[in-house]
This record gives sequence, structure tokens and C-alpha cells, in this order.
Amino acid sequence: MTKAAELRQKDVAGLQTEVKALQKAHFGLRMQKATQQLNNTATLRSARRDIARAKTILVEKQSADKSAK
Repeated sequence: MTKAAELRQKDVAGLQTEVKALQKAHFGLRMQKATQQLNNTATLRSARRDIARAKTILVEKQSADKSAK
């Protein structure tokens, strides 16, 4: 689980790579679920929430950059 405080320390490029990595991990979990290999299905929910958390902070930083210009 990624903490919001850790994500807020990253820059926009770092957040974009983090979102891509989280989405890749979520895809892997979905494939495990589809092939009946995933034991703990709660990890899907936490992965989705981590992606949402990272995307929210990314949008906040991007809008702050636009308003600062």
C-alpha cells in the first residue's frame, strides 16, 4: 500500500511512472484472478485504491503547476 505522503513527495514524472507500475500490477492481479491463482482477492481492491490515490495526487500537482504559470 502506498501512502499519500510518499506520493506527494514525488514529482509529476515520478507519479506518472508510479501510476503505470500500479496499473501493471493490477493487471497481473486480474489475470491471476481469472486463472484461479489469486488467493487474496482483497489485493485487487487495494490496488485499485492505490491507483486512484496516485492519480488524484497527480492531477492535483498538474493543476497546481498550471495555476502557478
